[in-house]
Amino acid sequence: MIRAIIKMEDGSEMTFALYAKQAPLTVANFADLANSGYFDGLEWCRVVSGYVIQSGSPDNDIMTDSPFHLFGEFAENGVDTGLDHRRGAISMARGDDPNSAGTQFFVVHQEAKKLNGRYASFGYMLSGFEALDRIAAVETNGPENWNHPLQPQLIRSVRVEADEPLPPLRRLP
Repeated sequence: MIRAIIKMEDGSEMTFALYAKQAPLTVANFADLANSGYFDGLEWCRVVSGYVIQSGSPDNDIMTDSPFHLFGEFAENGVDTGLDHRRGAISMARGDDPNSAGTQFFVVHQEAKKLNGRYASFGYMLSGFEALDRIAAVETNGPENWNHPLQPQLIRSVRVEADEPLPPLRRLP
């Protein structure tokens, strides 16, 4: 099994099972970023209760583009992984280009069927739903400002542990 563990500054944790057989490029990218410490100290920079919490922006601004991109592993881009966007799904954020995901990811707070086949889901939460609900309930500056939390929701660390080999890392130029 491949697991991602997100530890928050408040001591809470969220643990996810990652599905490398269905989304090898996405899992390899996330594992590389997590284990390099890339996500350590970042905020959940977008919080939309009932929808998603999002992180992974190097400057905590969801408008910042990634320095690299991935081929999007989802049905509308020709890859049907079978992974959906149920409560607790972890998935890659992207722009309009289907191959624009890079560092930003989100966790689904409540089922989001409209994302199915359109975004690269790559795992599901095993534990930590109370942390997800707590983060999703924080006050934000509203949709006109991308729902940035008024009080930072800091990630202490993200690490990926694997009992099996991780797929090779392949990013787009």
